[in-house]
Amino acid sequence: MTESKATGIGLLSGGLDSILAVKVLQEQDLRLLGVTFSTPFFSGQPGIDAGRAAGIEVQVIDLTDKHLAMLRNPVYGFGSQMNPCIDCHALMLREAGQLMEQMKADFLFTGEVLGQRPMSQRRDSLRSVEKLSGYPGRILRPLSARLLPPTLVENEGKVDRERLLDINGRSRKRQIELARHYGIKVYPQPGGGCMLTKEGFARKLRELFTLYPDAGAREIELLKWGRHLLLPGGVFLAVGRQQTDNERLGSLAGPEEVVLRVLDHPGPLGVLLHLTPETEALSLAAKVVVSYSDAPLEGAVRVEWKHAGKTGMVTEANNLRKEEMKQYLL
Repeated sequence: MTESKATGIGLLSGGLDSILAVKVLQEQDLRLLGVTFSTPFFSGQPGIDAGRAAGIEVQVIDLTDKHLAMLRNPVYGFGSQMNPCIDCHALMLREAGQLMEQMKADFLFTGEVLGQRPMSQRRDSLRSVEKLSGYPGRILRPLSARLLPPTLVENEGKVDRERLLDINGRSRKRQIELARHYGIKVYPQPGGGCMLTKEGFARKLRELFTLYPDAGAREIELLKWGRHLLLPGGVFLAVGRQQTDNERLGSLAGPEEVVLRVLDHPGPLGVLLHLTPETEALSLAAKVVVSYSDAPLEGAVRVEWKHAGKTGMVTEANNLRKEEMKQYLL
């Protein structure tokens, strides 16, 4: 039995484990609030959906600026791609912890399972996350709590440790059984939510940060649309694949960018990142844009450029051979 009604703030990723963490705690006399986060690399919507499935209110926090600062120099480094999982989770817990203090809540909780993920959910990693977050002893992991040291709320009797779980390892069998027990029929499969874990995107992001160390959310958003090429001299070019890409690239292009468009034939929009029309790469970029258009293989094609309110023309652009194009693709 708990001595008093405690308040917990939980990180909801949107996966089944975070929903189950809520469900396990709901069997005790506790007040629960969910928190989820948004950055250029993942959305808060899955966490909102998880809160709806679990029956608790969820607050969304935009973590973009702090997340980008962390991403440039993570204490515990990266996973297989550009995913700084330990630092990222600690940052989320630090933000949730500040909310906990504002609300005078008692503890934080997550859906983490001991041993489920090789980088971020080892026993030592969980300790590292607690230390880096600044809230050691106040982070409860209901699904594996009985395999971990007791938290303050367990020691104080505000959460009954005996009613928490001891799930361990990568098998999902017990979680699936619990989902049936709680009547949870629809839930996402684990993994795949963060773009930083995707090899192709991570490769492009590394190049972007190398060329433009101060790149922010707008430049990163450009990486999500169309195809991307690295031209000689370290020139970054984004080219639409379809109309949706063209519209998004056009809306994201700032006054620092050169926007290219084939005039007389259907084709993609091109965006040269942080460059002026005087750059030597303009002619090559125009040829790339033409090559992805419906222009004929032979003959010159007119390509219009726009930059900082000015407009000009590249009149001798023509198609590149596929072999030439491949060397530039990221």
